[in-house]
Amino acid sequence: MNFLNTIELFPILDSIFSLFVAFVMGTIIGAERQYRQRSAGLRTNALVAIGAAAFTDLGQRLGGNMEAIRIIANVVTGVGFLGAGVIMKEGTNIRGLNTAATLWCSAAVGACAGSDMIVEAVIVTVFVLLANISLHGLVEKINRTPLDTRIGEARFEVHLMVDSDALAACRRLLLERLNMARYPVRDVDIIDRGEAVTEVVATLSSTAAVGSELDSITAQLKHDSGVKNAFWEMAAIE
Repeated sequence: MNFLNTIELFPILDSIFSLFVAFVMGTIIGAERQYRQRSAGLRTNALVAIGAAAFTDLGQRLGGNMEAIRIIANVVTGVGFLGAGVIMKEGTNIRGLNTAATLWCSAAVGACAGSDMIVEAVIVTVFVLLANISLHGLVEKINRTPLDTRIGEARFEVHLMVDSDALAACRRLLLERLNMARYPVRDVDIIDRGEAVTEVVATLSSTAAVGSELDSITAQLKHDSGVKNAFWEMAAIE
């Protein structure tokens, strides 16, 4: 019957209020994620905030502020593992990083609420919403801006479409032209495109290149015997 000793009106009301604040703030954050159809939406963010608040409040009631601090540290680690579950890798693309970070922030909101720092919980919620909503347009604008090949770090590939019979000679010529231009090659892939056509893909070791120089190299290669087409591509390094 020891549980009767833990029934105290004001501490219980304090816990209820902390959990309520965590629920409301987590729901607000999750609603934005749900609207954007993210894998961790309304319920997940609300539950993360409530869970963090419950653990923090429990630690504070049992052991005071120092115990609450210890539990908060473990909550941060635990939510990190939870966030890893929503991160997915598809080829060279990684999805879910923003959603995982939002879950982490929801846990921070819950920890603030569980520590009776209600104003701080509201402030963190506001800033999380600002980051996810107001910065969305800026991110889209930056993503639509072409990369500057002179200063940006990127992966550069030079492609040759060649006659299969002339593969060896064209591959050798490609490497020679790139080396002469001081663009060392990190890797070369050979892809059979059928109908006696083979694609040679040379990935450069350099993470920065001058677009006009690569234009000149590919333009010269187009006129060589056995070469059907030549072009280069660039992709940002993750």
